Amino acid sequence: MKRLVTIQDISCFGKCSLTAALPVISAMGVETSVIPTAVLSTHTGEGFTGYTFRDLTADIPQIAEHWKRIGLKFDAIYTGYIGSCEQVETIKRFIDDFRTDNTIVIVDPVMGDNGKMYAGFDGKFVKSMKTLCAQADCILPNSTEAALLLGTDYKERRSEDELRKMISDLFSIGCKIVVMTGASPDPLHNGAILGNAENGEFYSSFCENISGNYHSTGDIFSGVFSGGLALGMDLHKALDLSVRFTHECIKATLPIREEQWYSVRFEPCLGTLAQECAAYNDDKQNF
Repeated sequence: MKRLVTIQDISCFGKCSLTAALPVISAMGVETSVIPTAVLSTHTGEGFTGYTFRDLTADIPQIAEHWKRIGLKFDAIYTGYIGSCEQVETIKRFIDDFRTDNTIVIVDPVMGDNGKMYAGFDGKFVKSMKTLCAQADCILPNSTEAALLLGTDYKERRSEDELRKMISDLFSIGCKIVVMTGASPDPLHNGAILGNAENGEFYSSFCENISGNYHSTGDIFSGVFSGGLALGMDLHKALDLSVRFTHECIKATLPIREEQWYSVRFEPCLGTLAQECAAYNDDKQNF
C-alpha cells in the first residue's frame, strides 16, 4: 500500500483541508498520515465569523522526530493550508528529513481565491510560500495564487495561451510540474491546465462550468491529484480524475446547495472514486 502524508489544518466543521483530504485520499486506497498545522472550529471562508484558531507549529518538529525514530517513509508529501512563515520553514525542514528519491512532493500554495488574499496573509508570506514551492516537484496554484506568486495582476478569465504563459513563468520558481486549477478560458468550461518543465508539454482537462462559488473544491482536487500521483498514475490520468471527481462533487451538491453552502457534498461520490482507483491498482498489478 502506498503511503502519503498531508500537512494542513483541521477545520472541525466545513469539510475542507484535512477533513476533505483524509477521506478522499483514503478512499483511493492510499494510507494517509496527517500533520495538522492548526485546529479551527470552522473554515475561514465566506459565511463564517468568530471561528477559533489554535496554532500547532510547535508540535510539527516533535511529530517529525518521533516519525524518524520509528522509520516512517512516504511515497508522497502533500501540503495544503499553512498559517505562517514560521510554519513554512518548519515544513521545509520536514521535507528535507523525509524526502527520498522515490518521494514526490506536492505543494498547494493556499493563499487566496477570486482575486483576494485570505485573511492573515501578506506579501512576506507570499515570498515565504515561493521558497516552499521551489522545494516541490509539483505545485497546484489557482489563478489568484499564480498571480500572487508571479507578482502580477489577477484576471478572472485568461485565454488558454495566457494561462500556459503563466505556468511557464512559474517554472522559474524551481518546480518541475505546475497545475493551474480553476482554469476557465471561456464561460462554458472550467478545469485545470498542467505544464511539465521537463518535456515542455502542456495538458488541459475541462468539464462543463457550473456557475457559483463552492468551498472545498480546491482541497478535493488537490487531494485526488496527490493521491493519484502516490498511486503511480501518470500526470494526465491524475489530472483527468481530479477534474472529473471535483465536477461530480459539485453536481452532487446542487440539489442541497442552500443547505450545504459551506462545502461541496463529496461523500456520495467516494464509492465511485474508490472503485476506479481499485481498478487502476488491479490493472497495474496485472500488467
